[in-house]
Amino acid sequence: MRYLLISALAGLLAGQPSPHFEVASIRASAEPVPGQTGAGVQITQSQVRVNGLPLRTYVSIAYRLQGHQVIGPPWLGTTRFDIMATMPQGVNPQQLPEMFQALLAERFKLQAHRETRETAVFALEVVKDRFTLESVPADRDVTNAAAFSAGASASSRGVGVDLGRGSSYTFADNRLQARKLMMGMLAQTLTNWTGRPVVDRTSLPGFYDFTLELTPEDFQAMQIRSADMAGVALPAQALRLLENNTLDSLHESLRRIGLTLESRRAPMEVLVVDQIEKAPTEN
Repeated sequence: MRYLLISALAGLLAGQPSPHFEVASIRASAEPVPGQTGAGVQITQSQVRVNGLPLRTYVSIAYRLQGHQVIGPPWLGTTRFDIMATMPQGVNPQQLPEMFQALLAERFKLQAHRETRETAVFALEVVKDRFTLESVPADRDVTNAAAFSAGASASSRGVGVDLGRGSSYTFADNRLQARKLMMGMLAQTLTNWTGRPVVDRTSLPGFYDFTLELTPEDFQAMQIRSADMAGVALPAQALRLLENNTLDSLHESLRRIGLTLESRRAPMEVLVVDQIEKAPTEN
């Protein structure tokens, strides 16, 4: 889930150096209701409100990366915070990453460096002459700097993610149902469920609606992989369910619409966290 919330912000996070937040409040997130969890993002020209995101996600936003590209202690994926911050007057939301960098350095004493590592990935590619999807009209301009909101909720049945401005998906009842997703968004989503970084190599523009049908076994395996990538401590019996699972139904559903996941190795930039405090300095 957290990977899609990052992608929800991705359209806004391209920019120039920025000032600090004027004021920022950081508090530990409330404990979720058993069997449920949720997170949300709201951005306006004057304020940023983010609820329930792991510290790893904030680091990835700050450095314009995906969560799997942040290398640090396991608790980065399970320690969650709510942040409410005031934007300096006239500052564009596209300048958020540098402001988050400054906030993390000041309040969590974050120190980190970048490296490039050879990594096993899946390449999301088009099957020649087999792609069947028609693009659908977008509800949003991905470079729009206006007010923005996104959110996600999860339960034992699955997860629903609202990416904002018309893009969303649900992962429940043995299927992935997508509404107005770009291929880059699909790749980021599949990274969460496959347990391996997925790189978009389709070169397809536009937004698409589609449904990927899964077997109950593959649906369960994808849920386990998602929890494992989020840093959740899983019992050995759950991890054993992954040993012989190759997600055949996912691959078959992708082929039906003319897409494929191919195993590749590729250089990937990662951020290595050298130092970070588990709790912020006081507000």
